[in-house]
Amino acid sequence: MVSLKYAHVESERRFLLAAVPEVAVARTLHLTDRYLKGTQLRLRTVEEGGSTVHKLGQKLRYDESEPSTNAHTTLYLDASEHALLSGLPAWTIRKTRLLLATSSHWAVDSFASGLVLAETEGSDGPPFAYVCEVTDDVRYSGAELAKVDGQRPVI
Repeated sequence: MVSLKYAHVESERRFLLAAVPEVAVARTLHLTDRYLKGTQLRLRTVEEGGSTVHKLGQKLRYDESEPSTNAHTTLYLDASEHALLSGLPAWTIRKTRLLLATSSHWAVDSFASGLVLAETEGSDGPPFAYVCEVTDDVRYSGAELAKVDGQRPVI
């Protein structure tokens, strides 16, 4: 298991959706994720309204027998740190994230390719229709989706 001195454990589930559900949205975020090649690091830019936040993150499998559980560490970066790290080779993906008004545990991500995923840190299934759960399918991880520009993997 991974040491948790600076990380927190998250248990995340992901679901494939046919389309963005009609739900009340609390916030809309525009995310750009750069998965740095040769590492397990993600450089993330979060845009909401007129503000921009830059983060450097790492997710490591906490327990090899439980694919949904990760040790997650985040560092917040200023613009110059972000610019410096942006020069490193990476796979990039952009998505729009809708944070649901009815539940603080649910987010819906839509990609330019048409792929739509929902994720939660809760244990319940989605409060809307879904195609299938893809939590244990590594092809639906952010890093793998970035490599194929958000194209939906064949199930």
